[in-house]
Amino acid sequence: MLAYTDRIKEIARALLTDCRVELVIGFRKGTVPMMNEPCFINSPDEADQLVWDSNCGINLANYLANRTEKIGIVAKGCDSRNIATHIIENKIGRDQLFIIGVPCQGMIDRRKVNAMFDGEVREVVESDGLVTVRGADFEKSFEKSELLQQNCSVCTHRNPVIFDEMAADPVDEQQGVDRYADVREIEAMDPQQRWDAFEKLLAPCIRCYACRNACPLCYCPTCFVDEARPQWVGKSQNPVDVRTFHFLRAYHCAGRCTDCGACERACPVGINMRVFTKKLEKDCFESFGWEAGLSPDVRPPLDTYRPEDPDDFIK
Repeated sequence: MLAYTDRIKEIARALLTDCRVELVIGFRKGTVPMMNEPCFINSPDEADQLVWDSNCGINLANYLANRTEKIGIVAKGCDSRNIATHIIENKIGRDQLFIIGVPCQGMIDRRKVNAMFDGEVREVVESDGLVTVRGADFEKSFEKSELLQQNCSVCTHRNPVIFDEMAADPVDEQQGVDRYADVREIEAMDPQQRWDAFEKLLAPCIRCYACRNACPLCYCPTCFVDEARPQWVGKSQNPVDVRTFHFLRAYHCAGRCTDCGACERACPVGINMRVFTKKLEKDCFESFGWEAGLSPDVRPPLDTYRPEDPDDFIK
């Protein structure tokens, strides 16, 4: 994926030189390893800041809602699917966007890497499918597949679904991937086991709302957790309030979530709240054959009515 960088710079520079867009949203090198950061550039000279590697996991669609400019945006598969959802939900116009499509082979899980070493990771270098991790007194190389974020390891839409220009040729999509193995594991539990699993999962939550803020789907003018009249959720660390926040946020993403992993990636205590959104994603797929964001022209099942919709829940 490192070879993509030059092409992304070239496309961005041309877009800004020709005034086809007013800004380009992409990534620049972060100040710490494995943490590239979003950047907005609005002049051709700034295009040299742009980078692309396996540390660009933040979903850039998060920066599009309600913008009015003509925008160029770098988008991997999950980003492009969220862009499609933004278009469907009238948060941005398709004619406002120039989408620079980037085929993706997965993002590195920085928590997994950091957990492998006692010392500080100072440099992570990627080359020919190998990732080399260096610190003050260690150096070790891994196959990239060993270090992928969990959502990337089961992703079946690595290529952008909508784009205006591709930065490279499409990559092969993963075949035979069991996307919902973790969901079925929880579904197989009895009610008490499931309750205990959720209690353990959410116990570390500090209600910082990083998952909400990182999510490209969370753009309500006032979030339900911030409402005061009525107050839907308390402000304390009461376990009921913590569970209510996570369950309701997941339901808001039903039929919309692309499993980009932005929520889990942003969580400072490492909670895998994808467990909830993946369950709803599985239900939408099994009940309606629906995968979010594959087309900007098709509205999601929870936003439409069809006479043949499943109605087994009606008693």
